[in-house]
Amino acid sequence: MSSAVKPSVVIVGGGPAGLMAAEVLAQAGVQVDLYDTMPSVGRKFLLAGKGGLNLTHSEDAAPFLSRFGARAPQIEPLLRQLDGPGLRDWAAGLGIETFVGTSGRVFPKDLKAAPLLRAWLHRLRESGVRFHMRTRWLGWNEAGALRFQGPDGEFTRTANATVLALGGASWPHLGSDGAWVERLGAKGVELAPLQAANCGFDVAGWTPHFAERFAGLPVKPVALKVGDAFSRKGEFVITATGIEGSLVYAASHLIREEIARKGECRIELDLLPDRAAEFVTAEVRRGRGSRSMSTHLKSRLHIEGLKAGLLHEILSKDEYQDTAVLARSLKALPLTLVRPRPVAEAISTAGGVRFEALNPQLMLTALPGVFCAGEMLDWEAPTGGYLLTASMASGRACGFGARDWLLTA
Repeated sequence: MSSAVKPSVVIVGGGPAGLMAAEVLAQAGVQVDLYDTMPSVGRKFLLAGKGGLNLTHSEDAAPFLSRFGARAPQIEPLLRQLDGPGLRDWAAGLGIETFVGTSGRVFPKDLKAAPLLRAWLHRLRESGVRFHMRTRWLGWNEAGALRFQGPDGEFTRTANATVLALGGASWPHLGSDGAWVERLGAKGVELAPLQAANCGFDVAGWTPHFAERFAGLPVKPVALKVGDAFSRKGEFVITATGIEGSLVYAASHLIREEIARKGECRIELDLLPDRAAEFVTAEVRRGRGSRSMSTHLKSRLHIEGLKAGLLHEILSKDEYQDTAVLARSLKALPLTLVRPRPVAEAISTAGGVRFEALNPQLMLTALPGVFCAGEMLDWEAPTGGYLLTASMASGRACGFGARDWLLTA
């Protein structure tokens, strides 16, 4: 843009989506001012990096896209702008080498988020992006100006376009508290209720003995099945109130929807996923002499500790002694989940600004010149790099959308 006076864009939210929008716009010659309520940007990004910063996944395009479920048609054009390989190239441009782990997930070579974020922020500042921290967005005033509460009090800002990248409502202590829902709803923006995604679930109630002994311990290897829709091997963790962990997160949208429909969701656990049912049945029925059933299971099938505890917790005494029921339960132990954990505890949220409220450039049809990106959009995906890739892709799409809006407005 060659105008003597640069057009201006305000970005609200300093997560990956907002930063990516800022990068696109700054490179297009736009004056970008980014506001965030936290003392520094990328707080959730850095916290996620404590586990190694799973940037993206190395899956081919088709299975990668399938992870977004019903919203795959809306996510596909975003991924055409920034997909997994594109994200790896982008990181390389910042001097960050990546590698593919054994699970197909992609990580920085040093498994750290901070070096990538530092390099990114340096590039953004060099390109003219101005950062305003400890500044909370309050909505709009009657004249349509953006309202903010900063360290020195309330003030207003006007800009040629606005990008909202405010996150969902998970981990609110890092800045994403969902307060924007009421503000956008009051403006007539179509929203889906925010719900916990990639979350744990409560059972009706563990016995105190089981919870005290096993909470915090992983169940592995194990396979989890949700009806005919989901069956996968992995691991999860027992909590004081239920279960959580990667295998549970992968099925969380199915479990959540089943609970919403029926008030509960019954899953099945295969405690011996590497053993055929016929083998398990034969071992359970094998003569045990004077040995207890617990000793027999430990000796023949290595069922002990937490897995043995699960059997005792879920089966009655009579069921535990019935070899047919016990063998069946080792391969399909029923567990009833009754509620998702609160949104604030979830890794991410489902719901938010419906894609039907946006044009293809992610601009709100009810608010021309206002664009939305990241987790505040109505989509969800499992962990494994899919969340971060789509969030950054939506930020990139918003950046280009706002750029094109400035050229035509």
